[in-house]
Amino acid sequence: MAAFRRRRTPPPLPIRDGLNPSRARVPEGTRLTALEFLSHLIGSQRHRHPQDDAQAILRRFHEGAVRLRDATRLAPEDVLRPGADVWFYRTPAPETPVLHQVRIVHEDDSLLVVDKPPFLATMPRGEHITETATVRLRRSTGNNDLTPAHRLDRLTSGLLLFTKRPEVRGAYQELFASRRVTKTYEAIARYDAHLAHLCATSGLRWASHMTKTPGDLQARVWPEKEPNAHTTVLGIRPLSQGNRAMYTLRPHTGKTHQLRVHMAQAGVPIEGDPLYPAVDPGPEDFDRPLRLRAVGLSFTDPLSGQEREFRV
Repeated sequence: MAAFRRRRTPPPLPIRDGLNPSRARVPEGTRLTALEFLSHLIGSQRHRHPQDDAQAILRRFHEGAVRLRDATRLAPEDVLRPGADVWFYRTPAPETPVLHQVRIVHEDDSLLVVDKPPFLATMPRGEHITETATVRLRRSTGNNDLTPAHRLDRLTSGLLLFTKRPEVRGAYQELFASRRVTKTYEAIARYDAHLAHLCATSGLRWASHMTKTPGDLQARVWPEKEPNAHTTVLGIRPLSQGNRAMYTLRPHTGKTHQLRVHMAQAGVPIEGDPLYPAVDPGPEDFDRPLRLRAVGLSFTDPLSGQEREFRV
């Protein structure tokens, strides 16, 4: 019998200016008014807009922009039930602009496939809210239903697939989650004759066990554990300038920083990588991007059954 995915209840506030509303749960064992709770949330934000003050918080209540799950409008003096979910809008702090543009590669009734530049996050997170591909595209197209079916690291450039309608979103997100998409990447790094020989003769495949803890900059490798990250090197092509090469990579799993870790482990860290093999404590340099690019996506379309391929 086929399993049916339960449709999630939409948030009680709509997407506004390309941004989803935020949700926060009232802690158990507390007795707070809505104003006290929201003031604490806004005041404790690590990246807070300098003008998001007490008056701005009150303005949210007056505009009906603070609500419970059932869309009940909250007044500042309302006492919140512990465990209740409160929905509201955050005000993004100023961000350093990413000057590179998002280029559209393909568009149809269901999908928008783009070429994402480096330094632009896929979705809002942490200090990167408006300088994200999702918010930029929602604002430029006017389609607030645009949702990425997968993610690229902020420093990684290349193909990123968005769904345009809520009713098709789950099918494509499941396609990526179940690893039924073939992904191809290109990375520029130092040329290694030994690796090139192995790749050309017996083939080259990397496997290791990786974990990435939120808050830690680097992923961790556990040599004693069963591999959970697998990458095939499809080709190594020397470049004309310097002792450099283009590495064509195919990840078979989707661990965070997988390709960056595997390249560094092989002794050929990717050009412009500020994390591997060692963390660069210096400021971010927009003129020295990570030379890792998603260049190919191919899959059997979950709706039409047709074979689809996108390349840059």
